[in-house]
Amino acid sequence: MSKKEESFEESIKKLEEIVKKLESGQCSLDESIKEYTEGMRLAKICGDKLNEATENINKILTENGKLEDFEIPEN
Repeated sequence: MSKKEESFEESIKKLEEIVKKLESGQCSLDESIKEYTEGMRLAKICGDKLNEATENINKILTENGKLEDFEIPEN
């Protein structure tokens, strides 16, 4: 059974928790690596969702004739 896809908000919240945990310095090396890996996974999810949202907004605005050229920032 596949895991439910996390929302942007859920991913950001988890990412913030990981950052706090890593910044505390209370993790072992192995735990830090595990948390870092999970943080990178969440960061990618968030980046992908933001890019998708930007593309959708660009499409809507272009279709309505209100915006000709909207650049998507590079990661």
